[in-house]
Amino acid sequence: MISWRKHYRQTLIAIGLLLSTSASIYGQDGDPKNGEKLFKANCTACHALDKQVVGPPLKGVVERVKTEGGKDTEWLHKWIKNNKEVRDSGDKYANEIFEKYNKTEMQLFPNLSDKDIDDILAYTTNPPAPEEPKKAEGTATATDAAQAAPANNTTTSVVIISLLAIAALLVWILIKLRQLVKLGQSEDLAGLNETRVKSFSEIYAKYHYVGKGLIAILALLATYGIWNWIMWIGVYKGYKPEQPIYFSHKIHAGEQKIDCQLCHSSAKYGKVSEIPSMNVCMNCHRTISEYGANDYMEPGKDKAFYDGEIQKIYAATGWDPEKQQYTGKTQPVEWTRIHNMPDFVYFNHSQHVVAGEQAIINSFNKKNPNNKIDVVCKACHGKIDTMNVVQMANDFTMGWCIECHRTTEVDMNNGYNKEYFKNLHDKLKKQYPKDGGKITVDAIGGLECGKCHY
Repeated sequence: MISWRKHYRQTLIAIGLLLSTSASIYGQDGDPKNGEKLFKANCTACHALDKQVVGPPLKGVVERVKTEGGKDTEWLHKWIKNNKEVRDSGDKYANEIFEKYNKTEMQLFPNLSDKDIDDILAYTTNPPAPEEPKKAEGTATATDAAQAAPANNTTTSVVIISLLAIAALLVWILIKLRQLVKLGQSEDLAGLNETRVKSFSEIYAKYHYVGKGLIAILALLATYGIWNWIMWIGVYKGYKPEQPIYFSHKIHAGEQKIDCQLCHSSAKYGKVSEIPSMNVCMNCHRTISEYGANDYMEPGKDKAFYDGEIQKIYAATGWDPEKQQYTGKTQPVEWTRIHNMPDFVYFNHSQHVVAGEQAIINSFNKKNPNNKIDVVCKACHGKIDTMNVVQMANDFTMGWCIECHRTTEVDMNNGYNKEYFKNLHDKLKKQYPKDGGKITVDAIGGLECGKCHY
């Protein structure tokens, strides 16, 4: 009896150890939901669950390392925290992985606790089912369409009835007009018809002063219309063409808070703010191969649309996402230019972005207290970080620029202006006493023709 109980107890202990080891091996003792958050925060730059990015796909990684290298979760803990240390120890499997994936150094994660790693492994082993994407405003499902069908039929019936009623009304009006014409031909009205004016010349002779006045007014209106049309040639405020690759500034600059100058780097130190090359896009999209933030979708567009636009970037740069390498077969992207100064106008971005940055921001916010800006770019280009499709936000006319130069106050206390205008400072204050001696751009040559035309 004692021997049987002892054997029974040993069996229970063995089963318990087996179950705990199995749970540990398969990463089930963690929290997959928390693991998903940790995975997205730490791993998605180089890994995806179901496909190779920079590193291998991580779905089922616990089972894979066990099958391929005979490793357990303890080894994975060491690898994730400091893979370099594991490789330097001479671990054969660790060095095989390093060689297989182009000797790409994996980031070290000493900050992750054992519980964090268990949660991540639980997520890679048993990822929770993805949430249903939020239906974008302006889109409809098949069920919605079916429900809307009776309403559409009712609307169609109302329209048809209305058209028939209008047709009946027109017929009635025609009948009444015919009756009036017959009445007009009666003998009672014959004498009255003889007294009426029979031609336009007789009307003009009778009311020629009124006619001349009307002609003069029409001539003035026509002249104003032609002048107004001429003055607005080349002004395209609100122009927002479709681009060959859809790019949402609202997502990148607004939601993701990417600095304008990360892509438009020459705007700060160059004359022209160039269109960034596709390689700039690939700095991020080499690892971001699909769209994942449903809340940022523009109404009428879905995940498939955004994923397709990322594939256009790959086609343009010749990137093979499966092999994670460039093929050398590139395609030019024919962007449609939106802002384009005439050839006879000189405009230097760096002069405004660097020298005039704070002055322009202060002036704009003073004139627009309810629509303040935090970046100098927005003073001319509008709130780009709210635009899915970029458009011209201002007139960009000569008068628009001059008005800005007349109202933007120059910071005479910064190092450059204080030294450059050292001898002119007091003279300018006396010459431009408006607003307590404040000096605007026009006071230092901002209205000279040669500043912008050469």
